[in-house]
Amino acid sequence: MRFGHCDPAGIVFYPRYFEMLNELVEDWFGNGLGLPFEQLIGQRRVGMPTAQLETRFVRVSRHGDSLVQRIHIERLGRSSVTLRVVFDGKDEGVSGPLVEFTQVLVCTSLSDHKPQAFPDDLRAALQRSLAAQQETSS
Repeated sequence: MRFGHCDPAGIVFYPRYFEMLNELVEDWFGNGLGLPFEQLIGQRRVGMPTAQLETRFVRVSRHGDSLVQRIHIERLGRSSVTLRVVFDGKDEGVSGPLVEFTQVLVCTSLSDHKPQAFPDDLRAALQRSLAAQQETSS
């Protein structure tokens, strides 16, 4: 964890986790799915807003702690995807979950902000990610 993530008590200020979550999901779209947010949102006018977010803070994180961030697809629908995101500690004495999220993203048109079916290439990328995840867990 970085100095700027922490509050005067020396632990991560909880809103910073939500910023880290957003950065992770944005990176996952670009690096993991091959569909960068800037192309989806800017050129294609496809939005992926969060419709629901559940958070469980398990343990505190301190300045200098390292995180392992993981994303798993729990459910893939016509126009929404439910993600399970876990930030694990990876330092000695800080192993296991620090914070856990369940996040529902909804595919929308940025023209009218209404839900729409995933574009074919985005659906295919999500399905590939889900299949790879299932192979890994088998």
